[in-house]
Amino acid sequence: MSIDGGAEDAATPARVAAEAAAATAGVRMREIADLAGLEAVYRLYDAIWRPDPANPPVTTELLRALAKGGNYVAGAFDGAELVGACVGFFGAPADGMMHSHIAGVAASGRGRHVGYALKLHQRAWALRRGVSAVTWTFDPLVRRNAYFNLVKLAAAPVEYLPNFYGGVHDGINGGDETDRLLLRWDLEDPAVVAACSGSFRWYDVQAELAAGAVVALGRSERDGPVAGSLDGDTLLVAVPRDIEELRAADAGYGKEWRVAMREVLAPAIAGGSRVAGFDRTGWYVLTRNRDAGRAVR
Repeated sequence: MSIDGGAEDAATPARVAAEAAAATAGVRMREIADLAGLEAVYRLYDAIWRPDPANPPVTTELLRALAKGGNYVAGAFDGAELVGACVGFFGAPADGMMHSHIAGVAASGRGRHVGYALKLHQRAWALRRGVSAVTWTFDPLVRRNAYFNLVKLAAAPVEYLPNFYGGVHDGINGGDETDRLLLRWDLEDPAVVAACSGSFRWYDVQAELAAGAVVALGRSERDGPVAGSLDGDTLLVAVPRDIEELRAADAGYGKEWRVAMREVLAPAIAGGSRVAGFDRTGWYVLTRNRDAGRAVR
């Protein structure tokens, strides 16, 4: 992987971190602009999400236009095989931001930290172009994505978006409503710099409970949502052990989690609570005081 030139500024250490992540994942990162490459990205996403044919997450034509317009379309390659791809586009010029629309990793690339390599490549690419922050959305019920986004990347949730995409009807979301957390990734924030260097920050839910944290949403023995209380300076919000498995086994159970999460996270964030981090056993930690919480490195 290479990113051409650049002064000795924030982009240079970002490039070094991105190259290290790609080497660890055993992939070569590159931008994609040719038609055959963009068609491969489309096919990769189609295989991952298995969407309704009438509603693909992207089309080859759209990817072609985005790439031609100077936006971010990049892939992770294991030899000649495309094992991951990420697509983003610029926001309003005055904001100096980019929105990362979609990223996915093939089954053959999972467990190798390919997603981490993709995001670090995107960060280095963005910094070289004067972008200071990247935003994207994710399903707050998906535990592995919450851990990846909040711990491994140190991105910060800033808004809860109910049913943001409407009904997408694919192999991952099923018929569930598409509630999302909007993340902001401040590319030069010290926590982000540390995470991109492999120094991760997570929370210990047991330590938080011992210090007086309140369970706002718990998890039952059967992996169902259990309502708690929003009356506390530090709130703990559980996610299901595996929402995709739950949806496949019982769609109604998955919808219960969707409603429960919405009823807790949406008012908490709107009311001024900050999602400070995530416990690896499946809990969001929300604080009213920016300095509250006992993060572990």
